[in-house]
Amino acid sequence: MIRKLEDRKLLFLFYTRLLDSAVTPSHLYKIHTQLLTTGLIHSNPIFPTKIIHLCSRLLLLSHAQKLFDQILHPNTFHFNAILNLNATHKQPRIQSLNLYSKMLFDCVSPDAFTFPPLLKLCVQAFDVKDTNIVYAVGKPVHAHILRFGFASHVFLQNGLLVMYGKCGMMTSASSLFQRLFIGMRNVVSWTAMISGYVQNSLPIEAIRLFKTMIASESIMKPDFVVIVSVLKGFMNVQALEQGRSIHAWVIKLGLKSEIDVSITLTAMYSKCGDLSSARSVFDQCWTSQNVMLWNAMISGYAKTDGNGNAKKALELFRKMINIGLIPDSITLRSVILACTHVNSIETANWVEDYTFRRFKNDLFVNTALIDMYSKCGHMGSARRVFDRITDKDTVSYSAMIVGYGLNGHGLEAMRTFDSMKHDGIRPNDVTFLGLLLACSHGGLVEQGWIHFKSMRSEYGLEPQQQHYSCMVDLLARAGKVGEAYDLISQMEESYEVTVSMWGALLNACKIHGHVDLGAYAAARIFEIDASNAGHYVQLSNLYAGAGMWEDASKTRLLMKEKGVSKSIGVSLPGEERADEIK
Repeated sequence: MIRKLEDRKLLFLFYTRLLDSAVTPSHLYKIHTQLLTTGLIHSNPIFPTKIIHLCSRLLLLSHAQKLFDQILHPNTFHFNAILNLNATHKQPRIQSLNLYSKMLFDCVSPDAFTFPPLLKLCVQAFDVKDTNIVYAVGKPVHAHILRFGFASHVFLQNGLLVMYGKCGMMTSASSLFQRLFIGMRNVVSWTAMISGYVQNSLPIEAIRLFKTMIASESIMKPDFVVIVSVLKGFMNVQALEQGRSIHAWVIKLGLKSEIDVSITLTAMYSKCGDLSSARSVFDQCWTSQNVMLWNAMISGYAKTDGNGNAKKALELFRKMINIGLIPDSITLRSVILACTHVNSIETANWVEDYTFRRFKNDLFVNTALIDMYSKCGHMGSARRVFDRITDKDTVSYSAMIVGYGLNGHGLEAMRTFDSMKHDGIRPNDVTFLGLLLACSHGGLVEQGWIHFKSMRSEYGLEPQQQHYSCMVDLLARAGKVGEAYDLISQMEESYEVTVSMWGALLNACKIHGHVDLGAYAAARIFEIDASNAGHYVQLSNLYAGAGMWEDASKTRLLMKEKGVSKSIGVSLPGEERADEIK
């Protein structure tokens, strides 16, 4: 008997070590076959558990599921293993829910390690906008953690904090965090809360909690994950000086070598407008060849126009290529934005050639190219990029329509919109903005009204301030002053009327001789901005055009009393029109 027990123990150790050392599917299949042949597979529950874990590592998902289904009476370890496999490989969520239901139905008690894959399931569901599972599973899982007596397990409490944060349920996260005893909170707890606030666009709360962490738990040093989250919070509110103080913390804590920290510092300084500090951080670690770091610096230059920053973005991109670092889609979109600021067709063509070789099927990059060429006035090039997109969507169609609208190609915008409808692609508010721009520049009043009204009637889209502004401009340009004023009055019920709208109406009144309405439009302009000389001049000219010389004189006098002076236009030698720059 003792001999048999020793033999079984040796066999157990032998096969356990074999499973631990298996690195290929063929190894696993051979070991599994031997365990089945010897009957050992059912002699110890650890063998099926180890095989399921190994299947997860080797991506043999169906094999693992088949093995689990063959276990007559699966225990907690078996259920935990298959639940972990499903969560790790993002298997259909209903499988995990059915497994957990079966576990409870079979009276198999879960342990603390049963719940992390269920919490991960909720996060994955939220990532794909399946909010029903988040609310139907997340809260019940929390209740089961309490019911089965695992409330004291810090890793589960932290898992709940992460789930609530990533699923946008920060009220529940905050309530849970407040209930945690001070001694139970660790760096992960604080990180989960601070990151949750940042992810849910609550940077002020994130910063406040970080200060509380520093003040109340001085023994606990924040790690680089906390630092990154707090930096993002300061970046979102553009609090440069507070961001500098966190940079000092980075140096004090010896976190300068953490690449994630360097990336976030570079992005923070860039977004706050301190490009020299951003470049200083970048230059200290650019040799790491991390694409995200280069993206942060190139994007900072590209999004900050002036002082040759766009050229610096392009220079950095060339340097990136020269050292053999492969850019990604985000890099290219920033570079394309820089090309828009430089307004050089040669540079634009060079960037397009590069993207065509490596990113010709990237919808985001191609849409950015369309936008770039449109803003530079090269609609032929924009159309060439658009036509080669095989899988056009709302964004790419909208970019093309807006481009036509900005450049006054009304009929081409209409034809593109017709193609969009023919392809069964639903327009959005940007699509209609492009259409209304095209109608405004082309004087297409009837078509403008049709598209404006169809936003609500056909597509359920509520016109925004920009749509009203385009329509007012369209009506004013066409001399339909009364309709323009009626639309402004309608708009005032929901939005603030801008100076540009009243200005368009005033200009139309000047051209078409509507003195009273023009005077009213001017009065509304002066309520918003009394310092713009151009509007005083327009009003004065309106009166003069109607022979109301006294009113014209009073307007000029009012302009003088308010200290408003008309700037003198200067044409510099050698100045070229933007559309002539090649």
